[in-house]
Amino acid sequence: MAQTDLLEGKARLGRKRDHTRDAEILDAALDVLAEEGYDGMTIDMVAARAKAGKATVYRRWASKTDLVLDAVACLKPNDIDYASPPDTGTLRGDLVAMVKTPTIRESERKLKIMGGIVSMIARDSELADAAQAALVEPRAGANRIIFQRAVDRGEIPADSDIDTLCMIGPAMMTYRSLMLQLPASRDLAIATIDRVILPAAGIRPTTN
Repeated sequence: MAQTDLLEGKARLGRKRDHTRDAEILDAALDVLAEEGYDGMTIDMVAARAKAGKATVYRRWASKTDLVLDAVACLKPNDIDYASPPDTGTLRGDLVAMVKTPTIRESERKLKIMGGIVSMIARDSELADAAQAALVEPRAGANRIIFQRAVDRGEIPADSDIDTLCMIGPAMMTYRSLMLQLPASRDLAIATIDRVILPAAGIRPTTN
């Protein structure tokens, strides 16, 4: 082999991997996952959606599972700071302040992604952990802060089952989206707060 060929070969081996398209590929993977589910998803579909070569995807992720794990873990947050949810002074005000149209759309997308990986969650504990951290925990954590505030204000009883109260809204939205295939809306979310969540917390709301 000529010296020039050896040098070129070493240059190729030492070339830094280009990660500039990673975000586009991961976002494309989430779109395909939401539409096709894990079992129906293929690397070809992701590459086509991202307008990238199949080899480009495989150079970054050795398998579909690796790609999905990274995509789920890198889900973009919406415009709500879940670590510091709105503090309006009342439980209803805080819950309603969390209901924004862009947030609802993003939540629906996340539910579809969750539906797309359900078949794998039971078989892959790492994927289950990633889904819990990216799809469930941020909103659940915000809800716990909101309900704990209500306890601290004396608005709801100190022995309120906060974990169960936190799950009511997400559980209803999940059932409506995944099982009934119906869209969510701000009006529906607020009706759920007034007619289900607040009464479950022991509050008879005064709607505005």
